[in-house]
Amino acid sequence: MMRTWTRIFSFLAAALLLGACAFAQTSSGPKKKNPPANQSAAPRPEDKHEGLSVSVNPYTSPERAKEKFGKANPLSVGILPVEVFLHNETTQAMRIDLSTIQLSVRFPSGRHQDVDSMPAGEVAASVAHPNGPPSPQMRRFPVGIGSVTDKKTDKMLETLGRLALDADIVPPMATIHGFLYFDLNGDLSLAGAASLYVPDVTTVPANKPLMFFEVPLGK
Repeated sequence: MMRTWTRIFSFLAAALLLGACAFAQTSSGPKKKNPPANQSAAPRPEDKHEGLSVSVNPYTSPERAKEKFGKANPLSVGILPVEVFLHNETTQAMRIDLSTIQLSVRFPSGRHQDVDSMPAGEVAASVAHPNGPPSPQMRRFPVGIGSVTDKKTDKMLETLGRLALDADIVPPMATIHGFLYFDLNGDLSLAGAASLYVPDVTTVPANKPLMFFEVPLGK
């Protein structure tokens, strides 16, 4: 009888020991790592001096441009959208002459060309009608005056105009940003060797000119 109880106790002790080992292995096994926290985007190329920084974010990926612009994607017709950030770290406003901003393009042959930015309306027309402008559709009025309408271009302009950089004053201690559009004639590979050239920046109201800014689009 004594031997029987001894065997029972031994069996129970062994079972408890095996259970404890299994639990220990389960609890101490490899754990899944938490997904990494969202890391900040890679720093944008910039040129910074005299209290103003100019940085760029070119949209060279078709998928990324499509996500941003939808059907109004200028990249689909060889027009490069470049998001420009202007950050003023001073206590006085600064004025940017948007009309003189250019994309400085360097060709593999060594040739250099400065490309003016395109108005959002022209970009919208190019995206809406990649094969050229349509025949004007006229609405006749009793007085004999006609007016041209192009709803497709207007639809593209709603997106492109809203995203465009159209403010020329950077307030003190503030940042403005928006897109400028450059026609690369379909050769988007040139973007990697291009630079944004911002020649005309002045302080307000002193009208003091700053040295030009030049920001490479590539790394």
